[in-house]
Amino acid sequence: MQLEEKLKLLPARPGVYLYRDDKGKIIYVGKALSLKSRVRSYFQPGAQLPPKTKVLLERVADFDIIVTDSEVEALILEQNLIKEHRPRYNVMYKDDKSYPYLKVTLADDFPRVMITRRHVKDGSRYFGPYTRVGAVNETLRLLKKIFPFRSCKQKEPALRQKPCLNFHIKRCLGPCAGQVDSDSYRSMINEICLFLEGRQEDLVKRLAARMEEAARVLDFELAARLRDQLQAVREVVERQKIITGGFEDQDVVAVAGADVLDEACVMVFFVRGGKLIGREHFMLQGVEGLSRPEVIASFLKQYYTDVDFVPRDVLLAVEVKDEQAVIEQWLSGKKGSKVTLKVPRRGEKKKLADMVAANALLTLEQHRSEEAVRREDAAEALAGLAEKLGLTGSPHRMECYDISNTQGTDSVASMVVFIDGKPANDQYRRFKIRTVEGPDDFASMQEALRRRFKRAAEERELFNSGLISSREAKFFTLPDLVIIDGGKGQLAAARHVMRELGFSHIPAFGLAKEEEEIFAEGRSAPVIIDRSSPALHLLQRLRDEAHRFALSYHRNLRGKAGLKSLLDEVEGVGEVRRRALLKAFGSLREIEKATPEQLAAVKGMDKKAAQAVYEFFHK
Repeated sequence: MQLEEKLKLLPARPGVYLYRDDKGKIIYVGKALSLKSRVRSYFQPGAQLPPKTKVLLERVADFDIIVTDSEVEALILEQNLIKEHRPRYNVMYKDDKSYPYLKVTLADDFPRVMITRRHVKDGSRYFGPYTRVGAVNETLRLLKKIFPFRSCKQKEPALRQKPCLNFHIKRCLGPCAGQVDSDSYRSMINEICLFLEGRQEDLVKRLAARMEEAARVLDFELAARLRDQLQAVREVVERQKIITGGFEDQDVVAVAGADVLDEACVMVFFVRGGKLIGREHFMLQGVEGLSRPEVIASFLKQYYTDVDFVPRDVLLAVEVKDEQAVIEQWLSGKKGSKVTLKVPRRGEKKKLADMVAANALLTLEQHRSEEAVRREDAAEALAGLAEKLGLTGSPHRMECYDISNTQGTDSVASMVVFIDGKPANDQYRRFKIRTVEGPDDFASMQEALRRRFKRAAEERELFNSGLISSREAKFFTLPDLVIIDGGKGQLAAARHVMRELGFSHIPAFGLAKEEEEIFAEGRSAPVIIDRSSPALHLLQRLRDEAHRFALSYHRNLRGKAGLKSLLDEVEGVGEVRRRALLKAFGSLREIEKATPEQLAAVKGMDKKAAQAVYEFFHK
């Protein structure tokens, strides 16, 4: 059906719309109170649209809609679809997949506290996201100092006759040896959650009451331990800055960079009980042509989708106007009580919002300065590399190849790409070696390069014939420099394939480990670059990234092979269920620990299959 016909059939109901390009890929997701009004407004002749929106519409070949019962449901669905599809033209966190969280596994009998980068609905509580790994590590170290929770990695503590060393040094309550019951342990976990919520004053009162009760019943050892915990928490409280005279819970949000740049910085200050307990900043991309209210609205929807605690008040430096009512309604439903978005006009709260805005601008300027320095450092390293290797110019695109296998089994190759000295993760490629038997790294390298450059030749021919665009081709762009992880043998194997396919004009070198010698075709002596040189450091980062990427793919294949070979013996478990079990539990060990109920809860499993898997491991 043509776009014009689909536009005529749009319903005047709330929902979500998804724009697709000519390949069917989702490139934008939006929500609307009335799909008919919102979607048709994009395609009105003579409509005044921002440049970014005009570029988007030039690529729209089709669209889908999903009707919902309310605008709040549309908002929730919109955010879920954005996270799943990561459309190119939506405003999104920069590198949001890598943000760490602190996870408290409340679904376990004896919960753990751990760092994770995956936010899933599994009954756990998540605190964050943190934009600095150092901050989350520091928080976890502080928690371990104050609270004796278990740090073992098992979902449930393995039963032991004697507790581990952590119990003896007062860093664990010893649930593995029956030294603490579930209720007492969970009471401590609740105190950890209070701490992470920023409710240290409530925690101080609880710890003080427990200390006094322990002293009253003459349990002086427990009282002394609680006294130490109380002192540690009070030290944290004393370091926190009093912001308001009351005891409000507030988040204060401001943005810098919108209206001008394609990158913005959003700063969030966390006020709990009237005290500033922390702050985080988030870099957003895809904001070109958007106003500050639009950027703030997009941020609020993404950020509060991923956090468990919502304060009563969210103070904003600018109004979000059209979306304020629906965001307030959504947040109130998430919190279970009324949440208000406010833009303070005067007084202490206005000063606080201005302070957050000033910090956002300062952080953005610092970020841009650091980016400029990194670009200069990369340019220096690339120029030095060109000089040392005798290249005609600085290499814009570098590719590095590595092989990984275990005694010749599950052999894989990686292709890692750096552009202007920075990793281009979306252009990484990996190859499962198909034609080589046994541990033959030379032949494996040849297969990987033959497939890469053969595909390049095919795609360039199709491009010249007008059958595909450069965006559709995965191997179309050729490197300015090829690095092979290995010495003379690996390099000779690679150069043989490149000559065979007509790509011998591309410079290629081998980088050998240990001595970090660089080998070139036709030279008996290696090229030696000073170990302190930025040029060598760049090559090392490229080589190490190729090794990491190959190794992670190899481990993944090896794990799947082990899972498949073992679960093949379980009646009623086929390929789909194997994949579902691996996705849900991550490893055979975790599957073995799971109960029949947990196994049955996995998508695609039923009670009969779950019982068969459970009995396979336990009988």
